[in-house]
Amino acid sequence: MTSEPLSRPRIVAAAIDLIEREGADAVSMRRIAAELGVGVMSLYNHVPNKDDLLNGVAESVLSGIGFTDDPDAHWTDRVRAQARAFRQIAHHHPRSTMVVVSRQLRSNAGLLPVERALATLRGAGFDGPDAVRMLRMFIAFIVGSLLREVGVTPTFAPVHTRTVEPAEVDPALFPEVSALASLLGECDHEAEFEFGVELLIQAMAVHAKQ
Repeated sequence: MTSEPLSRPRIVAAAIDLIEREGADAVSMRRIAAELGVGVMSLYNHVPNKDDLLNGVAESVLSGIGFTDDPDAHWTDRVRAQARAFRQIAHHHPRSTMVVVSRQLRSNAGLLPVERALATLRGAGFDGPDAVRMLRMFIAFIVGSLLREVGVTPTFAPVHTRTVEPAEVDPALFPEVSALASLLGECDHEAEFEFGVELLIQAMAVHAKQ
């Protein structure tokens, strides 16, 4: 048992730790108290309930995003930097990131990345509706990439994927799957992410000129 004083940041950190080990379903006030070696009632002086605790987890994860935004850079470079920054924090806290995307946050930590992304897109000349759609599109892409990369589903259960084996595929029925089986069974996550980001940005650039 540590002598460190109980505080909201310490409680949130314990919750993040537990989520990354066992998933968000494992979180309860009683379990967090046991993790910290304190009485469960002592938590309520800092965190009123589980919902507030999960909001704290989401805010803590978002506050760790390290943007190196250059306002003088072209908007496409700024979008790349923001997407990579979100992916980096998501990669460090994959299961906690699922908590982030499942909650509506109105705190400064929750709103700051959204504000930066929207400001970049509005500065590029996109109107409000398009900027919001593009933000949602990028979040969906990044989260989808994360699910595939780290094997975490929205229900926090591990994903077990099977490699497509050429010998198991009937080439007469599935000629394309058979021909591309070796590629389907491999995935360079970094390269796949960069390819997706570039494809989205190119589509956005075309849309901007319409």
